Amino acid sequence: MNSHVKLEHRRSVLVVRLYGELDHHAADAVRMDLDEAILRGQVEHVVLDLKELQFMDSSGLGVLLGRYKLVRGKGGKMVVSGVNPAVHRLMDMSGLLKIMPVYEDEDAALSDLEVAL
Repeated sequence: MNSHVKLEHRRSVLVVRLYGELDHHAADAVRMDLDEAILRGQVEHVVLDLKELQFMDSSGLGVLLGRYKLVRGKGGKMVVSGVNPAVHRLMDMSGLLKIMPVYEDEDAALSDLEVAL
């Protein structure tokens, strides 16, 4: 299964919806898509919607951590929504959930960032 990324700009927030698998085969393409969107646009915050992400390995963790550092370096926040149990467990074991808030869904994440539309 391939990884798919859908990006949506909502004011100063980039909503990233990941589908399928984020593994070593997909990591470079996802990294490039996200970097371009974050650096090109007026992005202050990022919401990662992972409800359709079935699998992630350490390469995927690296992609998320790198984009977290990029967004934080610009003074923004990166949050996660809709994480399935397997991906949640991996993110928890890696320590990512200690630095990225997790929300039940995308709307809750956007509301907390005070940009609900």
